[in-house]
Amino acid sequence: MNTQTLCARCGSTIHKELPASVNVRVAPEKKAAVLSGELFLAECPVCGQRQLLTFPFLYHDPDAQLMVWLGADEATRARASSVLSSSPEMQDYRIRLVDSPGELIEKIKIFDAGLSDIALELCKFVTAREAGEPLTLKFLAIDSAEAALHFASPKDGKMEVLAVGLNVYEDCCGILARNPALEENAKGPVQIDQAWLAKFFD
Repeated sequence: MNTQTLCARCGSTIHKELPASVNVRVAPEKKAAVLSGELFLAECPVCGQRQLLTFPFLYHDPDAQLMVWLGADEATRARASSVLSSSPEMQDYRIRLVDSPGELIEKIKIFDAGLSDIALELCKFVTAREAGEPLTLKFLAIDSAEAALHFASPKDGKMEVLAVGLNVYEDCCGILARNPALEENAKGPVQIDQAWLAKFFD
């Protein structure tokens, strides 16, 4: 798929050949390019400016039974639903929709760490409530030595790393267990984020 965009610095046209999907069982070497964000970067041939591209894209990990679709619009949702309904072997898949490459990368990191993205969104919600201020949190990694989850959070134009105890995540897993409607509503193509969570918790 050939994508073109205008350079934000000089206005020149940038062309880049982009894959419509990556199956990491078939092409495991592509996973690093997805996780680093390199797959989504294009460089201007005139001034060298690098910028992020958002385009329809499917990340597929059959071994983890995971599909993440970049593009949370109705067309993408319909495509994802069609794949699910036509493939009985995918009924146990987690199928997620995201709006940006950053959200796609975060989803992969969450599931690679063996975490629930629903419980993690609850963890973000609880952390923001305890902080008494709106926080935009992106999951980075688990720190086993500290028994903590690490999140990136923008503050004063810079990114800070915020550590949240694993006990908070475990408490959120308990909340999830007591609210089975959350897991039920997460079946099929769904965008799990703070807006989705707000439908269940005010």
